[in-house]
Amino acid sequence: MDAISTTKLSEALHWRYATKKFDSTRKIPDAQWSAIEEAMLLSPSSFGLQPWRFIVVKNRELLEQFPPISWGQTQPVECSHYVVFAYRKDMSVADVDRFVERIAEVRGVSKESLEGYRGFMLGSHKAAVANGTVNDWCARQVYLAIGQAMTAAALLGIDTCPMEGIEASKYDALLGLETEGYASVCTVAFGYRSPEDKYAALPKVRYPLEEVVKHV
Repeated sequence: MDAISTTKLSEALHWRYATKKFDSTRKIPDAQWSAIEEAMLLSPSSFGLQPWRFIVVKNRELLEQFPPISWGQTQPVECSHYVVFAYRKDMSVADVDRFVERIAEVRGVSKESLEGYRGFMLGSHKAAVANGTVNDWCARQVYLAIGQAMTAAALLGIDTCPMEGIEASKYDALLGLETEGYASVCTVAFGYRSPEDKYAALPKVRYPLEEVVKHV
């Protein structure tokens, strides 16, 4: 792998901002969008369990129903691609076993050889179920994918806006997530900033590095 330069990384992260107004006439090329989907697919998760689903909403009738249940935000109908990030609800032993089967398939090993790892995962799963945090645990994994997708987009020169300001239960109903065992957490709009977005030119406001990063 050829690493990008530190300058390129810094430029992309400084250039990125939460885009408030997209240019609705510009669409992300298919090859670049495929790369972003792959970035989401390759996101890290606890144990590698991937307790998520990413719904790319293309249906215009659906998209037009989102602003009223997104605090009036217009990004869903202005952006190029709109993605709903959802987590697996009430993750079960069956979900863990499905992942074990996938490991065996991809790596060409027996399921029996993975019993130790399966037991390790099930121990954490059992504890999360017992203390009522299994859904919180899964939902937190989704944010790893959101961050990775946004960083990948920035490196490709594609704008994004993460949106937690949504009525999740209404999103779930519109997308049929309730019957599929998933629940929406956050959405991300992808596309290209509009020249009219006044926020694009504002400098980033961050605390000094030495106040945020501590060396011990």
